[in-house]
Amino acid sequence: MNNLFQNFKRILDKYPIIVNSVVYGSLCVGAEFSQQTITKKLLDDPPKPYDWNTLGRYTIYGTTLAGPMLTVWYRFLDKKFVGTTTKVIVKKLLIDQFFFTPQLLLVFYVSMSVMERKPDIFEEFRQKIGNTFKTSCMFWLPAQSINFLLIPPAFRVTYVGTCSFAWVNILCWIKRQS
Repeated sequence: MNNLFQNFKRILDKYPIIVNSVVYGSLCVGAEFSQQTITKKLLDDPPKPYDWNTLGRYTIYGTTLAGPMLTVWYRFLDKKFVGTTTKVIVKKLLIDQFFFTPQLLLVFYVSMSVMERKPDIFEEFRQKIGNTFKTSCMFWLPAQSINFLLIPPAFRVTYVGTCSFAWVNILCWIKRQS
């Protein structure tokens, strides 16, 4: 197990954007897959087939947009705010939650709308940003406290990706709301 961890760390250090994009994208599509399994296979009677187009959109979002953005963002934050003092952690938390998160949510909703070929690519963002952002604060502020306090910088996106498995399940649920 230790050897596996060391190999992952070595590859992550050498190719951070690629590895983080694959890890984050996999967890993102995994969250949507679990949502569809629950809603289409367990709750629907008769069961419905998986929506492969939606799974593809989450794959594209996670691997080509969110994964690289998160990698670059955390690299920037860790260089700009070094350390684990309370003051540094609070700065990182506030900047991450109130500066970066709204942008990431905009990218999420707009990119999904573009891939869904919606006529107004900002409509869903306008309708859902308030509820999504409030929910995001409740979920991510505690999660990011752990991230900035305990997780080594090289593993930030992997940690966020793991937390995102739960978060994307929440996002998928919010996105499905009318």
